[in-house]
Amino acid sequence: MTRKVVIALCLWMVSLAGMAQDHMPNRTYTYSDEGPATGFRKENLFLGGSLGLGFGSYNFDVGVNPEVGYSLNRWLDVGAVVNFNYSSIKADQSYVYNPNVSSKQFTYGGGVFGRAYVLPFLFLTAQPEFNWTSITEKDMTNEVTYKLNANAPSLLLGIGYGRRVVGESGFYIALMFDAISNKNSPYNDVYGHPLPVLRAGFDFYLHRR
Repeated sequence: MTRKVVIALCLWMVSLAGMAQDHMPNRTYTYSDEGPATGFRKENLFLGGSLGLGFGSYNFDVGVNPEVGYSLNRWLDVGAVVNFNYSSIKADQSYVYNPNVSSKQFTYGGGVFGRAYVLPFLFLTAQPEFNWTSITEKDMTNEVTYKLNANAPSLLLGIGYGRRVVGESGFYIALMFDAISNKNSPYNDVYGHPLPVLRAGFDFYLHRR
């Protein structure tokens, strides 16, 4: 089932990239060095975020990650992000996928991020976060319900592909892993192993040139 989720995410991100390529200018990015070398530039402030969607025969995941950021220069973006994610697992009476237990999980939190464009289309990213998770599980065989609340810090590190025009718009696709791997991290599997975090999104500069 995990394979189906990954395939669905990859297909969705490829379609996003294709649409973005149609709407993005041919140049990779622009940034003017004219004027003051320091100081706040309103045209460098952007809003955006990413959307995640995954599904399979027994599981469903959806998440949204709004962000606000600022382009410090032609190769570095920094900002803040908020996380909202919901996932559910359907009980399996055949005991193949799970021991007839349904689960619902809601995660919220946030953090800050930095994206360093080592190439015009390739960036490295670091994103420290703190998230809270609420889990409700129901044993359908014994009709018993369990509830758990947890929280954990995370440090998402990864690499991404993107095109951005500072002062106009941009898009990105990133693959990250939680370097801290806290046992309560929402980015771990049931065995505590880190899971790949795939995110694709768009950014729009508030004061377009």
